[in-house]
Amino acid sequence: MESQKKFTPTFSFEFFPPQTPEGMEKLRATRRQLAQLSPKFFSVTFGAGGSTRDRTLEAVREIQAEGYMAAPHLTCIGSTGENIRAMLEKYRDHGIRHIVALRGDLPSGMAQAGEFRYANELVAFIRREFGDMFHIEVAAYPEYHPQARSAQEDLQNFKRKVEAGANSAITQYFYNADAYFNFIEACEAAGINIPIVPGIMPINKFSQLARFSDACGAEIPRWIRKRLEGYGDDSASIRAFGLDVVTDLCDRLLKGGAPGLHFYTLNSAGLTTTIWQRLGL
Repeated sequence: MESQKKFTPTFSFEFFPPQTPEGMEKLRATRRQLAQLSPKFFSVTFGAGGSTRDRTLEAVREIQAEGYMAAPHLTCIGSTGENIRAMLEKYRDHGIRHIVALRGDLPSGMAQAGEFRYANELVAFIRREFGDMFHIEVAAYPEYHPQARSAQEDLQNFKRKVEAGANSAITQYFYNADAYFNFIEACEAAGINIPIVPGIMPINKFSQLARFSDACGAEIPRWIRKRLEGYGDDSASIRAFGLDVVTDLCDRLLKGGAPGLHFYTLNSAGLTTTIWQRLGL
């Protein structure tokens, strides 16, 4: 992990664009609370096929207007070069210089992937069209992408994104620190030398976590799953146990040389703030 220790640690928080005015108000309150922790940036997700494009832009503009760095997600599957170029020009004109470039999911009912099939093609397109204007984040998968045929194939896919011009990466969330450390070793052996920041998912509701994890291929270790199942509907015990598990995970990652943490907040500040305070950040 020596290569990751040389990077200045960055801390960031991820939101999704709310669908309602009430949701926007709640997000503003969450953002005000998390802004006190002085993150490097806030990222905002982007729905399948750009389905939340306008709401993503609105949330990002608000964050920028408050004086914080915002990083919109940009997914390319089901899109055209023309659409992507127009979106990036809009971001550029609003002073946004940080992008999270992802393949994304094909919207339901759409059969064609569009002009871009993989995230490395999106990264290459951004570099070709806009040079070094944007800092580009990409996704990394310590427990491997659910559609990867092998660990080696997944690592090669990640390397293609880096070679196309990615500046740094954020991982899918995980609860096994060794998965992250082993992934970093494999990256170093493959000559990949960018900061790879662990994605952190606080534990709030077990049913929600199980649903997310089944969809994205993140493993809930058996000992954690069994404890969470054992609490049934006791939400206070689930939250307390989850705080212990995730705080320990973050502590181990930072002590092991991880170049920061990226929290998947689900638009709530409470658990993330508590973990932050426990870590003494």
